[in-house]
Amino acid sequence: MARLVALDLDGGPAFVDALVRAWERGDAVAALDRRLPEPAAAELLAALRPDAVVDGDGEHPLPGGLGAEPGDALVVATSGSLGRRRAAVLTHDAVAASARATSAAAGAGPESRWLCCLPLAHIGGLSVVTRALLTGSGLEVLPGFDADRVTALGRAGRATHVSLVPTALRRVDPAVFERIVLGGAAPPRQLPPNVVTTYGMTETGSGVVYDGVPLEGVEVAIGTGGPDGGAEGEILLRCPMQLRAYRDGTDPTVPGPDGRGGWLATGDGGHVDEHGRLVVDGRLAEVVVTGGEKVWPNEVDAALATSPKVAEVAVWKRPDPEWGERVVAFVVPADPADPPTLPELAALAAQRLAPWAAPKELELRDSLPRTPSGKIRRSALR
Repeated sequence: MARLVALDLDGGPAFVDALVRAWERGDAVAALDRRLPEPAAAELLAALRPDAVVDGDGEHPLPGGLGAEPGDALVVATSGSLGRRRAAVLTHDAVAASARATSAAAGAGPESRWLCCLPLAHIGGLSVVTRALLTGSGLEVLPGFDADRVTALGRAGRATHVSLVPTALRRVDPAVFERIVLGGAAPPRQLPPNVVTTYGMTETGSGVVYDGVPLEGVEVAIGTGGPDGGAEGEILLRCPMQLRAYRDGTDPTVPGPDGRGGWLATGDGGHVDEHGRLVVDGRLAEVVVTGGEKVWPNEVDAALATSPKVAEVAVWKRPDPEWGERVVAFVVPADPADPPTLPELAALAAQRLAPWAAPKELELRDSLPRTPSGKIRRSALR
């Protein structure tokens, strides 16, 4: 039986070498997040259940490992943006399908050089490594994100392609790269021409929809709340890149619109626009229902972020005796001495969105809660 080997290593050549050696032995690999405090690290190990850990001192067996199925390549913990951590099992076939399709969509070939500067414990970083390994592209792996170093590597020609999250994009010079693959959170409204936005998740082995268009082999449907198994308005995906199962053996797929099964219920709400492109509205669990009307926090975030007084913003909800739920804006002000006011933000939202999307409450914060991968943890906003 194959094993699951957890890599407790910083990003760099040693990590890549350890991954390749594990694959050559027929083992699956998980990457540990070295930034986590001890309780969170223990939670991650409990979700992964590896058979051994590899660190700078070598390999160390662990009791209670679950092993791996032949053909398994990666086990990757989900981001836990809704407070629940799971671990997705991706096969070699799925990882290879992702590498081929994403490279083609990003215009990357053997002559390209990928830069990995995102956490390797998350699919956004780990998939950069596996993509380069499986397609023969060049690869540079950093131990973490450093804006100056990332820009310098692009400017020197040592990296032509990079995967970033919106926070990182704002801190680099995007012009030094041929292509930037952007994911992990809702993108800003204005993007440089060399940026492609992606939609995907750990369970799909990286992004599977680029600029609203599904990659080769990817099917997209919208749930009806009926026998297809998806909630009303839920994005359903079926693709060769998706997980085999969760680490606990759970199969997350549903029958789908054709009744043939194998569709991944994403938990995200979305729709297809008039141009046939997928539009992601947000997490279904995060939608605010106020006065019977649905408000998608991502849309309100984007509207409020246009205020020069707003450095960061996250919209969430609180119970309201009159409206059921009310829209609450949690804002990190650009200048704490001159923060935005609730009437200013409400007027800004009302100009761009429906009237009921305007926040009814404002709370100023020094920072916003995020997952290790940088996503806003709305459930932690109280």
